[in-house]
Amino acid sequence: MLDIYSIGEMVIDFIPGNEPGSYVRNAGGAPANVAIAAAKNHLKSGMCCKVGDDSFGRFLIDTLRENKVEILCAETCKAATTTMAFVNLSATGERTFTFARKPGADMFLSEEDVRENQIENAVIVHAGSCSLSANPAAKATEKALRLANKSKRLVSFDVNYRNLMWNNDKDACTRSVKALLPCVDLLKISEEEVDMMGGEGNLHKLMEEYDVTVLVETLGKDGARAYFKNKELEVPGRKVKAEDATGAGDAFWGGFLSSLRIQGIEKARELTEENVRRALEYGNAAGYLCVQKKGAIAALPTKDMIEEILASEKDAAMIRGQENE
Repeated sequence: MLDIYSIGEMVIDFIPGNEPGSYVRNAGGAPANVAIAAAKNHLKSGMCCKVGDDSFGRFLIDTLRENKVEILCAETCKAATTTMAFVNLSATGERTFTFARKPGADMFLSEEDVRENQIENAVIVHAGSCSLSANPAAKATEKALRLANKSKRLVSFDVNYRNLMWNNDKDACTRSVKALLPCVDLLKISEEEVDMMGGEGNLHKLMEEYDVTVLVETLGKDGARAYFKNKELEVPGRKVKAEDATGAGDAFWGGFLSSLRIQGIEKARELTEENVRRALEYGNAAGYLCVQKKGAIAALPTKDMIEEILASEKDAAMIRGQENE
């Protein structure tokens, strides 16, 4: 039994190095980061993906194996072409992404790659939406989420809007996300994506209609927050440099889902306000630690690292309380 079954694209992230014009090669892609974050938290995870049969693709597969993630469609990896994402930073720390693929490359996943028996053999099924652009992989992601919902798995979905992946068509992205909401228990979005979904008011209506718990991850600003049963739960932010935040959102999401599983959650109906709040704190600490180490997969924190920072914060809070008395 897998604790977390993660489906989506794996990419090579080229993040800026320590000198102008230099890049550090990292394995990336939100679903892959979630799978590896779970493995680093002593959970059993699997990744359904395709990568190209090239040096980049082999690097991605090796990264999964090194982190003890079960690869669920490795036999089809030669059919795809590796995507590379170059992360460009402005002087103010704003990040832009440039994607590179070989001309005519197919998307990574097809419906045939998603197998019902694998989904039934998981507790949490997670998907990232880079695969949800106007390509065949969208159908693979949709199939996975619908099968997971049918099998009564705990289903999480990470909206990861990139203009390039959607040909600058926000409406198409919004329609695709809304079409999947009936299958989703946990949805992670950014502030920009809240606006894209029609703003806070419309988001609350969607949550109520589809009984979805929504997480808004804003690391480096005011902290993460969640809407559980339309009640807002908040975790204070930690000061970070925006230019160091590559991968922090993935670390947050991986930490959040790992915490739910560590707490023993198996079904959406088992979620409570306390479960979600604890997972929010855990995910926020994971994202912060990733920022401190400047990176994506290589910087994903272990369970021990996260628990150490949470314990130190609890001790500090207790000391502050005693001093106030």
